Amino acid sequence: MTNERTQVVIVGGGPNGITLANYMGMYGIETVVLETSEEILPYPRAVGMDDEAMRVLQGAGIADEAIKDMIRDVPLRYYNARGVCFAEVKPTTAKYGWPMRNIFMQQLTEATMRDCLKKWSNVDLRLGHTLETITQDDDGVSINVKTVDGKEYVLNADYVVASDGARSEIRKQMDIGYTGQTHEAKWVVVDAANDKLDAPYTALHADPNRPFVCIYLPYQYRRWEFMLFPHENEDDMCEESVIRGLIRNHIGDDVDDLDIVRIRAYTHNSRVADQFVKGRVLLCGDAAHITPPWAGQGLNSGLRDVVNIAWKVAAAVKGRVPHSVVETYDDERRGHATDLIALADNMGAILGMTNPIMAGVRDWIFKATNSVDNLREHLVEFKFKPKALITKGIVHHEGDEVFEDSISGQLFIQPDVEDKDGNRQKFDEVQGPWFSIIGFKTNPLETISAENKAFWDGLETRYIQVNRSKSGNSYSDRLSAEGVISVEDVDNKLADWFSDARSKIVIVRPDRFVAAITSPSRLNETLDALRKKLS
Repeated sequence: MTNERTQVVIVGGGPNGITLANYMGMYGIETVVLETSEEILPYPRAVGMDDEAMRVLQGAGIADEAIKDMIRDVPLRYYNARGVCFAEVKPTTAKYGWPMRNIFMQQLTEATMRDCLKKWSNVDLRLGHTLETITQDDDGVSINVKTVDGKEYVLNADYVVASDGARSEIRKQMDIGYTGQTHEAKWVVVDAANDKLDAPYTALHADPNRPFVCIYLPYQYRRWEFMLFPHENEDDMCEESVIRGLIRNHIGDDVDDLDIVRIRAYTHNSRVADQFVKGRVLLCGDAAHITPPWAGQGLNSGLRDVVNIAWKVAAAVKGRVPHSVVETYDDERRGHATDLIALADNMGAILGMTNPIMAGVRDWIFKATNSVDNLREHLVEFKFKPKALITKGIVHHEGDEVFEDSISGQLFIQPDVEDKDGNRQKFDEVQGPWFSIIGFKTNPLETISAENKAFWDGLETRYIQVNRSKSGNSYSDRLSAEGVISVEDVDNKLADWFSDARSKIVIVRPDRFVAAITSPSRLNETLDALRKKLS
């Protein structure tokens, strides 16, 4: 067998693997992606993408193309046992620069992601190539690969990322446990084309007679999901005539015009790998944790893994940080991924009630909740979704305690800003792909030490000063500061953020989490603390 050498191998060419590959391309890392299938599956699978996930795609240069095939700001409605909508999630904010609920079809988004991958000469996507075995030592990882025509070769790399799904062969070969539960109730998922139903939202119907879900998709597609009861035969329930009968109960004879694209029964799982990192092998997405669909966070959670992995692996391969930084991936992602699984479990339990008495109690509780303004707002703005907070890892918290409202460890906002030429753009584009040190009405370079400047320059850090909108002498004569990128806070979002933070300087990580907040007088002390974590 021939031996090949690369820096990173990604096993699995789904949305997580290809997004990570685009990041590796951007970071200049020699990367090989192995994908067993030679074709993208031609039907929808994952269908919902949130604002945080869109921001991840933005960082990899994918978002602007991908969103062309998405429906933005799609409401989510909850219906009670009587078919009455008792709550609607209809967020109006774009805190992170993108709409909070975007509906897509995975096959279209995957094709876009792969098209974007073509611009990176340092990334090689190999279709029809399957991992056979994997071994590693302290210096790297070696995998045996078989092609679709039976040829075999050995691929050696600094790091391997397993993005090969819930049945991950890598996780099994690495003997990593996958702890959790398999839910008793199965659901049958139906994708239909030529849909004409005027229901432009996602609907969760908590009908005890048969709970079901109805999802509005792009290009005249719609998804139906029906709960199966223990006494029902899975194969019988997946017959097209049976499925059309279930849909007919809700849309009448219009079901005759539908083209049924796919019918498949699913068993839902809630599981988390015992380790996300083992040596130089990292688990990503469903290989690391699998989430029931009720919160719409499965793929979104995987993309959060991707952006955490990407900069750490890239920096380690370039020799800028030690392997210990890569290992922080587990500490930083495990808690939030587990919280989202718990949310999905709870939502599934509420939706799937089949006892009419319990369903009635549930509906009464939600009716009472909906009459309380702050609780209604909590639901409508999707604020019940657990917030990602990094409590330990590459983050510096002032003092010993970390609170839920701690600003360090949270995602930094992404408003629009204007550059020196008056061009309006999303703030992440100004921050670039690595760290950024941002001062509000303050030049962070004025107080940074030479030692810290040298270290953070080595990480390709960008130094930015944010000024208030129209604070210069004229539109063409804007405020600027020596040695830094100067931008204007056109919508006052950053002014509000810094006011709440009660600090003038923020250090933002490549994945847009706040590494630390500080004042000019304490900047070097804070940078010293972060430097120790990165060295």
